[in-house]
Amino acid sequence: MTMKKALTIAGSDTSGGAGIQADLKTMEELGVYGMTALTVIVAQDPHNAWHHEVFPIDTTLIEKQIDTVLAGIGVDAVKTGMLPTPEIIELAARKIKEYGIQNAVVDPVMACKGADEILNPDVAVAMRKHLVPVAKIITPNLFEARMLAGLDKTPSTMEEIKEAARLIHELGAEIVIVKVGGKLGFDTAFDVLYDGNEYRLLESEKIDPAFTHGGGCTFSSAIAASLANGHSVDEAIEIGKEFITEAVRHSFRLNQYVGPTNHTGYRKKLATQS
Repeated sequence: MTMKKALTIAGSDTSGGAGIQADLKTMEELGVYGMTALTVIVAQDPHNAWHHEVFPIDTTLIEKQIDTVLAGIGVDAVKTGMLPTPEIIELAARKIKEYGIQNAVVDPVMACKGADEILNPDVAVAMRKHLVPVAKIITPNLFEARMLAGLDKTPSTMEEIKEAARLIHELGAEIVIVKVGGKLGFDTAFDVLYDGNEYRLLESEKIDPAFTHGGGCTFSSAIAASLANGHSVDEAIEIGKEFITEAVRHSFRLNQYVGPTNHTGYRKKLATQS
């Protein structure tokens, strides 16, 4: 049996809900063999309201991890997550080009969940220059879309979201999906997709109450895994949307500070349909 393979170049979330932990759980659920190149370790301080502490990995070690997988094994897709420094961003982009990766899904993480304070002021600049142009699909949230598009404020209307998507697409990404969810008071949870020709709404029902820690990692990983499995771009995005919707539907509280999505939710839905 030949198993499809994917690499996540991302950070470790010690609490298990996001980062490479979410990526590997998602890939496993979708029948893809996941491998990792760890870029940063994120720890949470239980004595300081769950404050996130970020510890980047040396770029030499990151490069060795990437080469282990891409040169030593090979993959069908790559996704990126938290890349905390411009040097790490440039390295990831260079390796994607060096190994001719066609299925590159970029989750442009710039801040820890619930924060609008960018990890490093130069991260957005490096992403715009190096990482966006190698992305088949890029999945920024509203804050990340603002930073990548170079806007003065976070988009809050449909027209502003579309403009951000257009500006990001001009940087070189094939498909831009701006993640909105249920944040702006619309009747549904939705994302806005732009492929250079048309805008599309990716809609799903609003789920309330819901926990969403790791939601962005899970969504992008589901898309990457689906591309690795040979699905078309449209099919991969549809699977990714269904996967994250079910993960949020079955989400749960982990402690007083956070609740992750549940990566078994999609499997449970499929089981009820069979």
